[in-house]
Amino acid sequence: MKKSESQDARRVLVVGAGAVGSTYCYALAQSGLADEIIVIDKNEDLANGQVMDLVHGEPFYPNVQIRKGTPEDYTHAQLVVITAGFSMKPGESRIQLLHKNVNLMHGIAKEIADRRCKGVMLIVTNPVDVLTYVALQSSGWKTGRVIGSGTVLDSARFRYLLSRHCGVDIHNVHAYILGEHGDSEFAAWSMTNIAGINIDDYCPVCKNCSDWKEERKGIEQEVRDSAYHIINYKGSTQYGVGMALIKITEAILRKQNSILPVSTLLTGEFGISNVCLSVPSIVSGKGILKIVQTPFPEKELLALHRSADALTQAISTL
Repeated sequence: MKKSESQDARRVLVVGAGAVGSTYCYALAQSGLADEIIVIDKNEDLANGQVMDLVHGEPFYPNVQIRKGTPEDYTHAQLVVITAGFSMKPGESRIQLLHKNVNLMHGIAKEIADRRCKGVMLIVTNPVDVLTYVALQSSGWKTGRVIGSGTVLDSARFRYLLSRHCGVDIHNVHAYILGEHGDSEFAAWSMTNIAGINIDDYCPVCKNCSDWKEERKGIEQEVRDSAYHIINYKGSTQYGVGMALIKITEAILRKQNSILPVSTLLTGEFGISNVCLSVPSIVSGKGILKIVQTPFPEKELLALHRSADALTQAISTL
């Protein structure tokens, strides 16, 4: 029996063969993380075309099988990544996407659960926090098995901007954007450090700032507006989010216990309940093992609550 046919194969099923789904598949094929990549899309011609294009690169990938799938493949998937949905249009907010994508997500999540999938569900479709909540309720799964991609990409954008501003290697910058993946997200400055030095203590060493308080507001706003700028320029985001998904996938398939700002249901943590948003969480083979209850300063805790309130309001309209 081939490894990809066995029960312990690292089998990733991707729902949605559009820009994000196909870019993720391309990055995943090159990563060596998966034994098998299965693609599903209601547009079968698109799924066939993407798979055909991807498999022609097999001589250059690590060993991996790539094929078009059906809902029957949910049963044995270790990870199901949902990118299907209507995409954001120029001038449209993530919350405005909500009612377009809720019914679609409900149907997909319910079918995954009905097929008795034992794996983890990773939601990427926007607005990701609300749709993670919808998928969790529709599937009836344990909280940690349904994860939203959350602010992993936003945090990467934040690290990039800080790296460029401070003139240091991005791998020495540790920083998180938390809350909603959207307009109410916020920078957790209390957790931001360069080579282990808190950002506020690093600034006198850095000497690249004329007015750090104003400059950090600009950096935070640039992170918040990044997706809108990219969409206005080229119509969609795909490369950054594709790589962010690889990071989450790696944590799950390799059981890494990585701390990532993914979207998950809060049940009293930080004084917040019944809403999905991004907080530092330990991600491993079965999904989220634990939420890291960081002792936020009052200003950041209030920002997290404002984000939760915005998402609670959106959920109340469902």
